[in-house]
Amino acid sequence: VGGSAEGEAVLQDFIGTEDMALELVEDFHALAPLIAELDERDRQIIHMRFVEELSQAQIGECLGVSQMHVSRLLSRCLARLRDGLLTNG
Repeated sequence: VGGSAEGEAVLQDFIGTEDMALELVEDFHALAPLIAELDERDRQIIHMRFVEELSQAQIGECLGVSQMHVSRLLSRCLARLRDGLLTNG
């Protein structure tokens, strides 16, 4: 938990300006329907990785699959989300 202040500082550096923050919110709104189209396991993997911030190995343990399989699943999910953003954006 000690790294959360550092994480917030990094996030503030990343966001920087209000314009960038607004773009980030717009990206989240654009992503929501794309994430909803994913199957339950893919949504669970995205949640564990980016909300709970679990490692690929930890996700693999939760799902009973290898870290390599989680890596492939994440790559596939992220490619699908990226394609959806580019197509709809």
